[in-house]
Amino acid sequence: MCEIKIEHLTRNYGGGKGVFNLSFDVKHGEVFGFLGPNGAGKTTTIRHLMGFIKAQEGSCTINDLDCWKDSEKIQLKLGYIPGEISYFDDMSGTEFLKFTANYRKIHHNLQKDLLERFEFDPKIKIKKMSKGMKQKLGIVAAFMHNPDIFIFDEPTSGLDPLMQNRFIDLVIEEKKNGKTILMSSHIFEEVEKTCDRIGIIRQGKMAAIDSAAALKERHVRHYNVKLENETLAESFAKDFNGISNGLNVTVSARQSLEEIFMNYYGDDRK
Repeated sequence: MCEIKIEHLTRNYGGGKGVFNLSFDVKHGEVFGFLGPNGAGKTTTIRHLMGFIKAQEGSCTINDLDCWKDSEKIQLKLGYIPGEISYFDDMSGTEFLKFTANYRKIHHNLQKDLLERFEFDPKIKIKKMSKGMKQKLGIVAAFMHNPDIFIFDEPTSGLDPLMQNRFIDLVIEEKKNGKTILMSSHIFEEVEKTCDRIGIIRQGKMAAIDSAAALKERHVRHYNVKLENETLAESFAKDFNGISNGLNVTVSARQSLEEIFMNYYGDDRK
C-alpha cells in the first residue's frame, strides 16, 4: 500500500527550474531517501505534498487525500520538518510547542522524551536560538504527536554529529514501528543507514529509483591489473577478491552512495 503518491507532477518555473512529469511513491512502513543538489526540485516536490503550492499538472496524495484540497486534514496528522525553518520569533520554544499541541488537539505526547533525547531546553525565545536549537525544536514538533507519516527536508541541518546520530537512531526506531517516511537529505551516511529505497532527482526529473543495495550493484567498477608473474597474480586476486587469469587480475569494486550520486550529476552538482 502506498501512503505517499506522486503522479506526473509538473511545476515549471521557467529556465529549466521546477519538476517535470515526476512520479514516485512511498509505501507503508518505508523510509524513502530523496537525493539531489540544491535546485534539483526536492523542496518544490515537498511543498506540493504539504499543500503549500498547487500542481500545474499531475497529482499528489497522502493516504488517498489530495495534498492540495485536503492539506489541512493531512497536516494535522503529519510530521514535517521544513528545509528552512521559520517560527514566531517572539515566542519561546515552550510556547511554540504548546501552540503546536493545541493546533493538533493533542494532550498526551512524546515531547518530554524528545527534549531529553536531544538535550534541548525550549524555554528561551526562538529569536535567540541558534540554527541547531531551531532544528531540535522542529524535530520535537514533528515527532511529539506520534504521526504515522513523516516528511523531512534536510532534517539534521545545523545539528552536530552526536545529534545527527540520535536523529538517525530515532528514524530507525520509527521505521521499526511501521512509520512511513520521505526524507530529503544531503548527508549520504544518513540516507544509507535509514532508507529502504532512494530516488535521485536531476533537473526536476527522477534519474533513478531503487534500493541502496541495488543502486550499488548496478554501479560496479572493474579494474584490470597486470602483475609480473602468476604467483603474484593469484595472491593479489585472493587478497582483493579478484579473478586471476595468468598474469592478469580483474577486481570489482562497489561504489559508495556518494560516488553513485556523482555519477548521475558529474559537473552539474553545485
